[in-house]
Amino acid sequence: MKSIKILGLIALLFLANQSMGQTITTTIDVDGVCGMCEERIEKAAKLKGVSSAEWDVDSHILTLVYDSSKVKVRAIHQAIAKVGHDTELIKATQEDYDNIHGCCKYRDEEVQAAHQTEEPELNESNQATAHHVILKGTVWEIKDGGTRIPVFSANVFWLETMKGITTDENGKFEIEKHANESKLIVSYVGANTDSLEITDESNIEIVLSNSIKLRGFTVIERRKGIEISKLDVIKMEGINRKELAKAACCNLSESFETNPSVDVSYTDAVTGTKQIQMLGLSGANIQITKELLPDIRGFSSVYGMNFVPGDWIQSIQLAKGVGSVMNGYESISGQINVELKKPEESEKFNVNLYANQGGRQEFNTNFKFKLNDKWSTGFLLHSSVRTSENDVNKDGFLDMPMMQNFIGINRWQYRDDSTGWMGQIGIEVVSLSNTAGQKDFDVDQTIDTLNPWGAITDITRLRGWFKTGKVFKEDPGKSFGFQLTASDYNQNSLFGTTRYKARQTSGYANFIFQNILGTTDHSYFVGASVLMDDYRESVDTNSYDRVEVTPGVYGEYSYSGGKKFKAVLGARADYSNVFGFFFTPRVHLKYDLNEKTILRFAGGRGQRTANIFAENQGLFATSRTIKVNGDANSNKPYGLKAEIAWNVGVNLVRDFKIANREGVISVDLYRTEFQNQIVVDWENPDEISFYNLQGVSYSNSLQVQLDYELIPNLDIRMAYRYYDIKTTYNDVVLQKQLVAKNRAFVNLGYETESEWKFDFTLNWIGEQRIASTQNNPEEFRYRDNSPSYFLSNAQITKVWSKKFSTYIGGENLFDYRQGNPILDSDNPFGNNFDSSLVWAPIFGRNIYVGLRYTIE
Repeated sequence: MKSIKILGLIALLFLANQSMGQTITTTIDVDGVCGMCEERIEKAAKLKGVSSAEWDVDSHILTLVYDSSKVKVRAIHQAIAKVGHDTELIKATQEDYDNIHGCCKYRDEEVQAAHQTEEPELNESNQATAHHVILKGTVWEIKDGGTRIPVFSANVFWLETMKGITTDENGKFEIEKHANESKLIVSYVGANTDSLEITDESNIEIVLSNSIKLRGFTVIERRKGIEISKLDVIKMEGINRKELAKAACCNLSESFETNPSVDVSYTDAVTGTKQIQMLGLSGANIQITKELLPDIRGFSSVYGMNFVPGDWIQSIQLAKGVGSVMNGYESISGQINVELKKPEESEKFNVNLYANQGGRQEFNTNFKFKLNDKWSTGFLLHSSVRTSENDVNKDGFLDMPMMQNFIGINRWQYRDDSTGWMGQIGIEVVSLSNTAGQKDFDVDQTIDTLNPWGAITDITRLRGWFKTGKVFKEDPGKSFGFQLTASDYNQNSLFGTTRYKARQTSGYANFIFQNILGTTDHSYFVGASVLMDDYRESVDTNSYDRVEVTPGVYGEYSYSGGKKFKAVLGARADYSNVFGFFFTPRVHLKYDLNEKTILRFAGGRGQRTANIFAENQGLFATSRTIKVNGDANSNKPYGLKAEIAWNVGVNLVRDFKIANREGVISVDLYRTEFQNQIVVDWENPDEISFYNLQGVSYSNSLQVQLDYELIPNLDIRMAYRYYDIKTTYNDVVLQKQLVAKNRAFVNLGYETESEWKFDFTLNWIGEQRIASTQNNPEEFRYRDNSPSYFLSNAQITKVWSKKFSTYIGGENLFDYRQGNPILDSDNPFGNNFDSSLVWAPIFGRNIYVGLRYTIE
């Protein structure tokens, strides 16, 4: 019977193609179960050229009247599948199906049974059940100023029978209420969903604002600070503004203080530069993009964290292991994408003022202008200074550098929903100036060993970008995009008597085309990119200049047709003028063990060029001799090979509910194995050596995390992490230095109805292996392992109004500090001076205050 119907449809399509310009009437089969489905299907089917679309809930038949010269029947199938309903030609993707309301889940046998329940015959025993009344109501929304406006398309249905309706353009609804129906569900985008007890009411009003209010019932929406999509094949942690506001987040590296997946530490005891780690590997192994464009890489891999003020960040997407091939080949331990506040989505005006005990003061602002319905522009501005000298441990060195920074962004955004075109153009300017070293150091002094030791770093960066793309609305699933960015990074540094200069001029272009294969169950994208880096680098009189150009092509296929199984298979082929041809395969798999448990797998290859000095600038704050054991006759950077690693990982996410409060437990297990690695060898206290890996190098990472709402409005996040990271150092396999094998994490967040917010984070850091100092005189030695210790941070925020809030917080509340962080600090030009072996905080407790003023 089904084949006959399909043959009939093909015949009708053929006749339609032969009758261009004529009005055609036809029918197609569309799955659905209720009145909400009917509204959704008919609305989706009414494309330009369709004069009538009527769907029958019992027969599942959609009757269409359309102009064959203006619209194709296949386009109607695609439009219906896009809103989550299967047609006889195209099956809706699982993602689109999951987006429809719970009442409309036509693939669910229980939902089907609920809609198919027949009314019983009337008799004395069941007359009360059969009797019904009409419940009428209106759904309102409160806008700024207290104005009420009706809400269109809010979902209203009974919990017991799943029968429901949506509100009309005036916010009104009428729904039958039977005696066995008492719990009314009201749901709408932006508001939480809950059951409301209805007794003898016949006319009600529902007001939606930040909460749903109905006759004494109040349901407050509480969005999670870190969200993990149940639909994506790749496990992506979405960190939103709610999470970022839990801490001061002065820059990107400090935005992870409440996230157990990323570690934050100092590079040395002099420059005050923070670095991040993922899976126990340094930040250089993490691919960091800004709105999917290459950003913090190359020479900027350390100081680049300061280029992203925390108050500018709208959200962060974090994925462990290898990511999509579309973003390049450099991801080894993970990917971090930062989304800044955009002109069309951000506040109209926002300012954030911050000051801390250490003398740091910050000013952040963003504002926007909407020029017309297509063009908008936005500005992001940041300024920070530190003018106070701090030497808490009395070793004669500043605990934190003096600084003066400025960063600014202006971008223009274009969007035309009628044509599907969109675009963006922007420019970024960065100026950083840091001074560190001994307290008596003067920037104008003569540079020699008779004067105090000091470190000066001046960095500028100019970056511009252009992005454009088009979504073909008449052909759902089809789109293309083009990305272009260029940057110039310039660093001039002085460490004691050593001068380090680094300049990187980079360009990147990327073209992407995306479409479906037959149905939305199968989609793909293909693209081509080119990356160019012109490196100019010198240490005193030694130069390490090079130019790398790497064009490549890539493609990725996604399968989402299975009810439980999804897959993403990708690969890219690149050719480097330095390292030759290389191939990067990657695979991501997702399997839903049940509706609450998801298992994912990821695996693939990553490759990157190590910038040994820029990534290890702490070495310049030592008296160690630098040795680069590369091939002097090679054209490769520093005579060393590219870093190549394979990463595989599995993660399990399980949702649960206890005492009617939701929780999530997740387990991540990853292994990174290096085929080649540039070994940074600190094991001889008299030198630092760089050489190609000769032996094994791997990282095993296990993380177990629990998120749960303990009591209403009190969230807890707990995590334990274990690292087994080993590398071969001159034929000896050792645990990686300054990385704790065991770590534990607890975060508590509580909010009151009066807009007080309390956040507390406790970290336990286990023992860390310290590189050997046994060749030093006894007074300049560290023991083999650091002690374990606790770190705690806290913040209290008060929202006084929609526009104004204040916060006060503290870092390292227990005031734990590393004793003697600088070896032989009294003789910085001597043979035993070393500030690179940092395993704990140096400054100690740091109290801060701030305020935010916002005009939405």
